[in-house]
Amino acid sequence: MTSGLIISKLSVGPMDNNAYLLRCRGTGDAILIDAANEAPRLLTLIGDAGIQAVITTHRHPDHWLALEDVVSATNAASLAHPADAPEIPVVTATLTEGDVVSVGDCSLSVIHLVGHTPGSIALYYEEDGGHLFTGDSLFPGGPGRTTNPTDFGSLMDDLEAKIFGPLPDQTVIYPGHGKDSTLGTEQPSIPQWRARGW
Repeated sequence: MTSGLIISKLSVGPMDNNAYLLRCRGTGDAILIDAANEAPRLLTLIGDAGIQAVITTHRHPDHWLALEDVVSATNAASLAHPADAPEIPVVTATLTEGDVVSVGDCSLSVIHLVGHTPGSIALYYEEDGGHLFTGDSLFPGGPGRTTNPTDFGSLMDDLEAKIFGPLPDQTVIYPGHGKDSTLGTEQPSIPQWRARGW
């Protein structure tokens, strides 16, 4: 819970994907992060107030299976990074490193994290200690899956330079699957992650 955003989390589909509805307390505007599955449940969560956009964190299908149905029902924009957009069924505009997504009176910064996929993004809301929506790039217990040492190194480098380095320890991590954590909880394990290679 934050002073500016109401954050609602819903686990959907056989892979227990997390979808996040972020609604501005001041204006009622909202976005959905990852229309992963179970469009009827997502549309119930969204409700009559609707959403302005759906942001897809990366191109893997378990994160966008409900995207077309949700966009069709809400007329929301569909946003993703250009490196992953060709493999996502409907994208109306793209987001790159440093872009800002407005949710009513609130703003989220786009962070590009290369490794899990070429176009994975995280979204950072800096108020109230920090809130970071990481898709499959960062989980409690380590980075997201990569398939070769180059991608693993890229993801770890990006996580250290763009996430753990500049953002405060109290920042809450909201991953694409599973439970929340904080950067401060996870940071001491970085050497272990590097050593194990995943």
